[in-house]
Amino acid sequence: MVRLRKAAALLAAAALLVGAKAPAPAASGADKDNPSCPGVPDWGPPKVMSLSVADRGGRHVLIGDGIIDATLPQRIKAALDGDERIEEVWLRSRGGDAHAGNEAGKVIRSYPGMATRIPAGWTCFSACNFVFMGGDRRFVDPGGIFMVHMFTHTGDRDAIDLSVEEGSDETVKLIGQIEQSSALLASEDNDFLIRMGISRKLLTDVMYRQQAVATNTNHSTRYCLSQEEVRRYNVTPVEKVG
Repeated sequence: MVRLRKAAALLAAAALLVGAKAPAPAASGADKDNPSCPGVPDWGPPKVMSLSVADRGGRHVLIGDGIIDATLPQRIKAALDGDERIEEVWLRSRGGDAHAGNEAGKVIRSYPGMATRIPAGWTCFSACNFVFMGGDRRFVDPGGIFMVHMFTHTGDRDAIDLSVEEGSDETVKLIGQIEQSSALLASEDNDFLIRMGISRKLLTDVMYRQQAVATNTNHSTRYCLSQEEVRRYNVTPVEKVG
């Protein structure tokens, strides 16, 4: 039993990033565990992302609202091909399929001049970050939330618990699988940021410094970038005038 507890502790430790900072006190209306973020983020409905076209603020826009699934890249391409007047993609999402998010971002980037936007009050989290970063031009409106976290493959708690029950060999095997999958995802994310013109420090300074899973002493697993930070990491490029 002691050995199994040690194996479980080792697995949990492998999921955490060394040097994570304790959260600051939460501001009024903020998430007490993730004080840089709102307490109740508006990240859309808990269903597959819908795509609809609308005229908003004098712009003809494609609105992506909901969870990212494997079909999103093809659906975004069809929507953009079907209406050449679309000039921006507006996003509100709690995330979803990480690979599909990357691919959807690449689709958006293939349309020269296409902009992406997170409107005031809306939240773009997790895989949505990569859809958003596909924009040739990118805007996080004041009050819009670009929320990030540490991408992890430790979410399947049942698989972890089962590996511990089956003994240390299975736990070590699962740790190896998690390490390999995480390395591949990190490589894909790094390549994506380079292609999209985003500072790689967004990964090293922000995303990878979040905890992969909450602990008993620190529940913080998310971070919401300020307006200064989205410009610092070139999430929203400063447009030149003249």
